[in-house]
Amino acid sequence: MAVEFTGPAAYFFGYMGATIALVFAILGAAYGTAKCGVGIMSMGVLHPDMVIKNIMPVVMAGVLGIYGLVVAVILKGTLSDETGEPCTDPNACFTYANGFKHLAAGLSVGISALGAGMAVGIIGDVGIRAAGQQEKLYVGMILILIFAGAPGMYGLIAALAF
Repeated sequence: MAVEFTGPAAYFFGYMGATIALVFAILGAAYGTAKCGVGIMSMGVLHPDMVIKNIMPVVMAGVLGIYGLVVAVILKGTLSDETGEPCTDPNACFTYANGFKHLAAGLSVGISALGAGMAVGIIGDVGIRAAGQQEKLYVGMILILIFAGAPGMYGLIAALAF
């Protein structure tokens, strides 16, 4: 009796990895953008001339969604078509191991970008309001945002390593 290395569940985990990468990264980007947008509008009431200068946190939050998109497209590109026939050669088909690797990659970038998006949103909101009151805080806010967005990049690197 030959051992089967593939089945419908292998493809399920593969597609779930791509989906999780995209959905969670986009959730993080959306939350970060919304939270920073609230800070920009609040600060813009008193200092409308500083709105464009303080758009940087929104851009940093949006980049997190791109991380998930990149990984989802790469994962989808590596999914081979299901033939419907039993596969006994692990090099010739999409295996359970490949499905679990896709799931791990998706979780890696998705959850990392979600956390980074939440951090960027909170720091961006408070930082923009503070920079509206004291312009010298702007550079410090940008540095903190860079470190807040770094976990998303770490998740992307880990996902690409799978």
